[in-house]
Amino acid sequence: MKKPTPPHESNLHIPTLPGDLRVVLGKLLRRLREQGDAGDFSSSQKALIQHLEQHDSATVTGLADALGVRPQSMGATVATLEAGGVLLAAADPNDGRRKRLSLSPAFLASIQAGRAAREDWLHSAVQAKLSAAEQEQLAASVELLQRLISHEQ
Repeated sequence: MKKPTPPHESNLHIPTLPGDLRVVLGKLLRRLREQGDAGDFSSSQKALIQHLEQHDSATVTGLADALGVRPQSMGATVATLEAGGVLLAAADPNDGRRKRLSLSPAFLASIQAGRAAREDWLHSAVQAKLSAAEQEQLAASVELLQRLISHEQ
C-alpha cells in the first residue's frame, strides 16, 4: 500500500479540488436531507437538539452557557421546542425550582427514523452506483475526510 504524502510535501495538482469537494459534499448533504425528514429547525434549535442528544438533559441556563447565548434567548428557543413536542421538562432533582430539559421519546424516535432512512439511501446508492473497488476507495476516503475535519486553522 502506498504511503500518503506528508502534508508538507503535498503539491496540489488540481487547483479546483477544494471547490469541487465543497460542491460535491454540499450536494451529498442535500440529498441526504431529502431522505429523512429532519424538520424545519433554525440553527439555534438544531444546536440545542444536538446538545441534548449528546448530553441527555440540561437546564436552560446550562444550555445557554454551552451554546454561548443569553439565557433569555435560550428560553425563547426552549419554549418553541417545548410547544412543538420536541422537549420535555422535568423538575431538577437537585433544585426543584429549576427544570431539566430532555428530548421527548417521540422526537428521539423520529431522529432515529430519519437517520435510518438516510443511511438506507446511502447504502443503496453505494451498492447501485459503485463497483467493489470504488467502494474500497470510498471507504479509504472517509479516513481522509476525517483528517481534513480535524485540521485547525
